[in-house]
Amino acid sequence: MIAYDLRCAKGHGFEGWFEDAEAFLDQQRRGLIACPVCNDTRIERLPSRFAIRASQPPPAEAEDLDPPRLLRRLQRRIAAYVQNHFEDVGSDFAKEALKIHYGVSEPRNIRGVSTPQEERLLVEEGVAFLKVPLPPSTETDS
Repeated sequence: MIAYDLRCAKGHGFEGWFEDAEAFLDQQRRGLIACPVCNDTRIERLPSRFAIRASQPPPAEAEDLDPPRLLRRLQRRIAAYVQNHFEDVGSDFAKEALKIHYGVSEPRNIRGVSTPQEERLLVEEGVAFLKVPLPPSTETDS
C-alpha cells in the first residue's frame, strides 16, 4: 500500500491509500477518486513531504530538536496561553470554580491558586480543574 497526499481542483487537501502508483493513476483516469469535502473528481497528487530530503539540517534546526529545549518552549507557550485566555481570580480560585460549577456565576476560563484542602473540596464536589505549573518568566530560552 502507498499513501498519497491529494488535492482537488477546489484546493481541498486529503490523503488517499492505493495498492501502488498504477492503481492511483488508473482510478484517477476513471474519475473514481473524489474529494471527501466537495466530491470533486479532478484530483492531483501532491509532492510528499517525506520525499523531500535535505543534506543536513541547518544548525538552528538541530538546536530546535533538543528535547529539554522543546519542553521548555512548550511549557512557556502553554503558560502564555493560560495567562492570555484565562481570568486571574488569584486566591479565590476554589470559590470562583464552585460558583461556576453550581451555576451561580457565568462559565468562563479562570486561573488562580488554591490550597491542597481547597483542591480536595473541588474534587469532592466534582469540579474539573487542571494544575499547570508555570515556568519562571525570566527564562530567555526560546
